[in-house]
Amino acid sequence: MKAGRLIVILGAVVLVWWLTTSSPTQAGIGETVQDFTLTDHAGGERSLSDYRGRFVVLEWFNNDCPFVNKHYTSGNMQGLQSTYTEQDVVWLTIASSAPGNQGHIASPQAASAIIEQRDSHQSALLLDPAGAVGRLYGAKTTPHMFVIDPDGLLIYAGAIDDIPSTDPADVTQAANYVQLALDAAMAGQPVSTPTTTSYGCSVKY
Repeated sequence: MKAGRLIVILGAVVLVWWLTTSSPTQAGIGETVQDFTLTDHAGGERSLSDYRGRFVVLEWFNNDCPFVNKHYTSGNMQGLQSTYTEQDVVWLTIASSAPGNQGHIASPQAASAIIEQRDSHQSALLLDPAGAVGRLYGAKTTPHMFVIDPDGLLIYAGAIDDIPSTDPADVTQAANYVQLALDAAMAGQPVSTPTTTSYGCSVKY
C-alpha cells in the first residue's frame, strides 16, 4: 500500500474515532442533557447546571421569524413565560443565529432591547452566535422547545403547539405541548406527548 493512501486511511480512522468519542451527543427523552454556558442579556454568564433541581424550558428564538412573531404578538409566549417563572421554572430563550444571518443578536444590549420591546418574561435571553448550543441540542426551528426536569433529564422536545402556522389567531385553538408537558411533570405525572416535530423558521446557523 502506498504511503499516501495509508495516511489518508489512518486520517479517516482517527476522524471517526474523534467524532464518536469526543463529540457530545444530543440527549434523547429520559436522558441527561448536556450542560452549557452562554452570555445573557445582562452581559453575565448562565450555565444550565446552575438550575439543577428546577424545571427548565429552552426556547429557540429568532426575533425576525414570523413563527416566533406569532407567539409574541399574540402574547402567548410572554404568558407562558410569566405563568411558569412564577412557579419557579427557569425559562431560557436562546438565539443561535450567526452573525450576518436573520435574527442575529449582536450584543447583550441588543438582547435587552428585544426583551423590552417584546415585554417578555423569560429568566434570560442567551446569545449563541456560534450555534454550538443549538447544534448540541439539535435545535432546528424557531421556536424549538425543550423541557428539562429537576434531575436534568429531557422530558419534552419539539413544537410549542399543534398548529404550525404564522397566524396569531390560531394560538387559542392549539394544544400547547409545552404547557401540557410542564403541567403533567410538575404534578408528578408522565408527559403524554414527549416528542413532536418542531415547526418554524430554520435556525440560521
